[in-house]
Formats: sequence, C-alpha cells, structure tokens
Amino acid sequence: MPDTETATPRTVPEQALAQELRSSLHGEVIDRGHPGYDEARTVWNGLIDRHPALVARCSGTADVVEAVRAARKFRPVVSVRGGGHQVAGSAVCDDGLVIDLSHMKGVHVDPATRTARAQAGVTWGEFDRETQLHRLAAPGGEISATGIAGLTLGGGFGFVMRTFGLSCDSLRSLTVVTADGTVRTASREEEPELFWAARGGGRGIGVVTSFEFDLHPLGPEVAAVLVLHPYERAEEVLRAWRDAAAVAPDTVTPELLLWSVPADPAVPAELHRASCVMVGAVHGGPPGDGAAAALAPQRELGPPLLDLSGTVPYVALQGANTWRFPDGERYFMKSHFMDDLGDEAIRTLVDWYSRRPTPESLIVVRTLGGAVARVGPDDSAFAHRSARFNVSIDAGWRDPALDDTAIGWARSAWDAMKPFSSGGTYVNFAGLGEDAGELRGAVFGSHEERLEHARAAYDPEGLFRSAAYRP
Repeated sequence: MPDTETATPRTVPEQALAQELRSSLHGEVIDRGHPGYDEARTVWNGLIDRHPALVARCSGTADVVEAVRAARKFRPVVSVRGGGHQVAGSAVCDDGLVIDLSHMKGVHVDPATRTARAQAGVTWGEFDRETQLHRLAAPGGEISATGIAGLTLGGGFGFVMRTFGLSCDSLRSLTVVTADGTVRTASREEEPELFWAARGGGRGIGVVTSFEFDLHPLGPEVAAVLVLHPYERAEEVLRAWRDAAAVAPDTVTPELLLWSVPADPAVPAELHRASCVMVGAVHGGPPGDGAAAALAPQRELGPPLLDLSGTVPYVALQGANTWRFPDGERYFMKSHFMDDLGDEAIRTLVDWYSRRPTPESLIVVRTLGGAVARVGPDDSAFAHRSARFNVSIDAGWRDPALDDTAIGWARSAWDAMKPFSSGGTYVNFAGLGEDAGELRGAVFGSHEERLEHARAAYDPEGLFRSAAYRP
C-alpha cells in the first residue's frame, strides 16, 4: 500500500529556502542532493517513504526559531521530527520542510526538586538512563527507542501509568516555539491554554523544544510479571485476566498480549515464535513482599507455559521489547478505547488474532484507570480518562509484498472490534495519513473544538495546520 501524506501540496522555492536556512542555522541543512538525505528522511516505520524538500537539523532552540521564521516566509508544508518513532511517520512530509530535533539530546536532572528537563530529540531510553541514576522516573513508553516528544504530546501510555499517570500528566512545563517565532514557556501558570493543548493534543501547536517533567521515586529495580500461557487457553486466560485487572490496585498496571513467544535465550527453543497469551504487569513502587502480593493475581491465571516474573532493573524493563520492534520494518497500528471487555469482545479478539498475517503481528490490551482516571476529564487535551481499556491491533511485517495483506488484517480486526468500543482512539495508535479525517472526533472527543481554538490562537495563519491534521 503506498504511503499517504494528507497535507495539501505547495510549490516551494527549494533553493531560496535552503539558502535562507543555511545563512541562519548552526545545524545542518539537508537537501535532496545531500549524501545524507536518505538517512535524514528515514523514520522507524519502514512503511513510510516520504521525500521532503529540506531537512533542517536543528542544534538548539535558536535554530528552531530560525527554521520557523523561514517557514513563515516561504510557506512550505512543515513537519516536526523528535524521535521519529511514531507509527504514522508524521515526522516527515513530502516536498516540504522537516524541522528535525533528533540531535537535540540534552537531559538535566535535579534530584533535589525531583524534576528533569529534556530536549525534544531525547528517547525514553536516554531519559531513563539519566533519571535512574537518582532512582527517579517519569512514566514513559514501552519501547525505549520511542522519543519523549511524540509520546508525551499524544498522552503517553506506559508500564506504570496506573500508578503515575500518562507521560503528559507528569509535565511541569514545556518550551514551545510558536508559529510567530516566539519562544514561550507553557505551564499551568504561563500560557495555560497552550499547556492544556500540549498534554494529549498531538501535534500542530508549534515546535516543542524541551520538556520539564516531575519525577517520581522508582527503581532502580521493580517487580514485574511476565507469564506466557498456551494460546489454546486464550479466551479463558483473557476472561480471568479481565476480572483480575478490574480489582488491581493502582500500584499495578496490567497488560495482556496475544503474540508470539520471543526467540529469547531464556525461553526453550521449541516454543520460539509459537502463538501464546502474554500476561504482564508492573508494580509502580519498591519491590518486596507488598509488590509480590499486589502482583500475585496476575500470575495466578492457570498453568502457564513459562513464568518469567521477578525483579528487574527499571531500565531493562523499559528496553525489554525494543528489539522486537526493529528500525526499518513495516508497522501499522490502530486502536480502540473500551469501557468493558465482555465475553463476545474477547471471542472476537481471539478470532481475529488467529488470522494474523505474520508472527510479528499482535494484539495488545492495556489497562487504564488509577492515576490516569484521577486527572479531571477537561484538565488536559487527552480525551479518554474514563476508559478502562485500550485495545491496539498491531501489524508488523518485513516484506513490502505483504503491505495490503497486513494492513488489511489490522483494519478488518479494528472494524470487527468497533461495536465494543467506547468510540475513542489513541492518537499515537491511529493508523496512517488516510485515517486522519475519519478519526479526529474519535481521537479528541469533546475536546476537539477547544483544541482547534487553541491552535488557531497560536497559529492564525495555519503554518502547522498540516501537522495538526496528521494522525
């Protein structure tokens, strides 16, 4: 299936824009003839194959200001790249300007105030490495190669979200270059509407160059459950897991995956790549007897194939799945929020998983509630505080010849689950560019109009409008 870019094409005087950028940026400006062009336009998802006119690889906030000023003058389509790990590949656009923050890697941790400021090119693995020196953490993603920027701006699911909330819930402030080239600090006290929009509104509010997080005591080790069950018992395990998740304390974040047994040295070779049910859970506090007791219901769902539960370093937990989602392979993910996981929904999930096109494809059921639900429904742009579950249909494959098959499976499974949905979709798992129009109401819900007003207030000429409408 060809990659789809939703922005309206604009004719850009590429040489003049490049000259303007090269005269003002300290960082590198990469055009189509540059030897590093293909590397600069490549993102994590190998399905994305876009060709920007220019990539402005910024060295700091001052470079971002200059890039925004040049964009205002020449009016190209604009996209913003942080970690480049987002499924829809919104970091890169066709025939426009990519404002690339991926080399902005500074992280400063203040253990006395339990805060950290990180630039927008930082990944969660890099962030965790610094904060864990002080046994502190902000709730981050489940893949350590994910950038802090895109995940946080979209909300931010993670292994300890029921204990500490979404990634955006730990935001203290942001530095944002808005469409007029002004550097603004957004927080609850300064630019509060911009701060509201940045917490779950996705993209299109400007260029966020740094994030200040409140940190929470956690690590260096945490207690975690990882139990593999035979796929033949999938419906039974799912029902038991649903019931256990419903009464889990807020210190526990349960998760269930229908997937393949990993080809890991800790796993017997005869089980590698066989379908299974993975039950995972993390305790968001110190390991010990209390953690073991809180996690016990997640381990006691019937006779397992393998029980790999135990105490692990938090940084190892955060990176444990990264190798299963390597750069350059092809991915498509689409999700539903759900208020309940009834027996018919479970049967539908298991049925569609059995039709998956590749061993790399999976279905993930994440549990919300806890700290996620304690944030007021209108306190941030994230619109799905009351949902109990998120179900993500994740196709993964290598061969481009399987594009239509793999994406078709994920779309069909998503359609089959729609009757059980609460009507919401997570912006970070929202399909590709062609899904944008269909999903806007589902992503932002009752916050869509307020978000539009906030974007218009800071970007009245629509410089970032094309970015705002991407998944």
